[in-house]
Amino acid sequence: MAQLKRKGFKFNVCFMAGLITGILIGATLLCVIVSYRMDMYHQRIAYLENTIQDKDARLEKLENTINNKNILLKDIEIILIFEGDEIDKIDIQKNIKEKYKSLLGKEVKNIDADLIIQVVDKRIFKIEEREYKLQVTKMILSEILKITVKVDLLE
Repeated sequence: MAQLKRKGFKFNVCFMAGLITGILIGATLLCVIVSYRMDMYHQRIAYLENTIQDKDARLEKLENTINNKNILLKDIEIILIFEGDEIDKIDIQKNIKEKYKSLLGKEVKNIDADLIIQVVDKRIFKIEEREYKLQVTKMILSEILKITVKVDLLE
């Protein structure tokens, strides 16, 4: 009878030790996961704060030039007439915007519309092994430069 009580006591001690060990390991893993996610959120917040500061600086620069009563180019909008892969469409839009990025913040009256069209019109754009021919169909020049580009796949 004493052996049974002793075995029951050993079982209870082992069970409690296992339970406490499991709780400690689980709590440690939970802390590691939570701290990792918090670090990721802090990095994301820092990135977004930097983006906001850049946008604020750009906005301040634009507002200072607006006080001169001049119409400035504030944004570029590219509209593609394109029947193809969405990823290629995004790449083409991105590259066209990069070509016009230097115009941001300039006075609209000093921008030559013919030169703007010629930057992209009748160009051949290469993505991986495919070639696309770009053709400007419409352009609107105001505070926002809107360019409609027709994209054809060359074979």
